[in-house]
Amino acid sequence: MKKSLLALAVLGAYAGVASAQSSVTIFGVVDLSINQIKNGDAKTTSMQSNQLNSNRLGFRGFEDLGGGLGAGFWLEGAMSNQDGNAGGQTWQRRSTVSLISQRGGEIRLGRDYDPSFWNLVFFDVYGANGIGNSTNLVPLSNPNGGAATVTTGVRTNNSIGYFLPGNLGGLYGQAQYALGQGNDNNKYWGARIGFASGPFDAAFGYGDTKTATVGGVHIGDFTVTNIGASWNFGVAKLFGLYNQNKWGSLKDSMWEISVSVPLGQGEFKAGYGDVDAKGTQNFAGVPVNYDHADATLWSLQYIYNLSKRTALYGGYASLDNKSCGTPAAGATNLCSARSILPGTIAQNLTGNKSDGFNIGVRHSF
Repeated sequence: MKKSLLALAVLGAYAGVASAQSSVTIFGVVDLSINQIKNGDAKTTSMQSNQLNSNRLGFRGFEDLGGGLGAGFWLEGAMSNQDGNAGGQTWQRRSTVSLISQRGGEIRLGRDYDPSFWNLVFFDVYGANGIGNSTNLVPLSNPNGGAATVTTGVRTNNSIGYFLPGNLGGLYGQAQYALGQGNDNNKYWGARIGFASGPFDAAFGYGDTKTATVGGVHIGDFTVTNIGASWNFGVAKLFGLYNQNKWGSLKDSMWEISVSVPLGQGEFKAGYGDVDAKGTQNFAGVPVNYDHADATLWSLQYIYNLSKRTALYGGYASLDNKSCGTPAAGATNLCSARSILPGTIAQNLTGNKSDGFNIGVRHSF
């Protein structure tokens, strides 16, 4: 292990004399669906991306430097297929360069996924995509953040990551530290450790993000703790997930159980989840209660694979938000207003349902 890590450190000194072989791969996903969503009394029909898999266009490369050592890069961007909008960052999904040792693992630099996010992907049957996925219940930022809003819910910029090698008998894991964006806000560190063997897989994740002050008061770090597991029974694969977000005394606790059942060329998926919000926090001298931000979500989906790369799909989901309640004198309540398709309708969802269905097609290359 020590020799491999030393080799990584001095890689640049002898890379030019190594027997180098390199390759570059172009890859991507195009996913588009028609969604009809009802939020409270408001209904809309729209075209949406990322409802089965996340859209992407990417380039990845690897150079074999010999002696079990290698170097690689990964550039991956997203876009909304309905209008071709790629957003402000060209390679916003991932932009990294790596030094890799078969024995010592991988050191990765750049914009990358957080280790504390991966359990929400791998132990949710929907893979954190679509109207039924667990991130419709889990806030990916701190509530009522204002100037302290966390932007590390999925990815971090300026990150330094380490990944264990893939020869540890089923043990896997990673650790990451990310520099802030010119200040202490959004500095992040986190780790994930897991074990997979045969039909079984389980992992634990943790992340800590520094936040700025709100109203002259530092509320505390935004922390994410989660654990997930899955078991493939052959006739069905069962997933379990628990996630807790904390910021000061405010806390979101979410659990979800989901299942995937193969049916010939198709696949049936279903899930049920619940989020329980608790805590009271002072913001600029005003006590804010978070006990009224609970919600439940259930969902169904069917996928028919036309080929290994192309699939048709359809799904239904229903999210039930808790009623807000009357705040105490001089206080305010943070209330649940979650949607199965966030941002689709400007509608107050407190105490209302968000439900709907979609049909779509996904092609990968």
